[in-house]
Amino acid sequence: MDFVPYRHKVQYYETDGMRVVHHSNYIRFMEEARCDLMEQMGYSYSRLESMGFFIPVLSASCDYKQMTRFGETLVIGVEVTALSPTRMTIQYEMRDDATGSLRATGETHHCFLSSAGRPISLKREAPEAFEYLRLLLGAGTTEKAEAKPEDTAKA
Repeated sequence: MDFVPYRHKVQYYETDGMRVVHHSNYIRFMEEARCDLMEQMGYSYSRLESMGFFIPVLSASCDYKQMTRFGETLVIGVEVTALSPTRMTIQYEMRDDATGSLRATGETHHCFLSSAGRPISLKREAPEAFEYLRLLLGAGTTEKAEAKPEDTAKA
């Protein structure tokens, strides 16, 4: 199964007075990309919720490498890097679409809950959904590009 990286064109309202993306928006971009990947694999959040399951975020982090400005487009790769029957870790790589320069990396940690808010084993309660997520381990949309000198420069 081939997945397509998510693309996000930066809107003016997502920037600050210098027309630079406000740091809080990168977390939103990661959520957009994660939801897009779930839809691509056939298990959108709404589908899982209709089945009685939720995947809340336990923690989110983002490392900012370079500024992103109004009008630029980010290509956001998503990869499931850890999966157990009760938890999941996802990593993100955000690059400028035109240059390929690394703008930010991030990670989110999730658990699986029932509609009653109780922890569940997704492997036991929804084995088909768990199998789809297992197939994403190391095979998400993040393209492993060669590191460029600008990738390590800080904004």
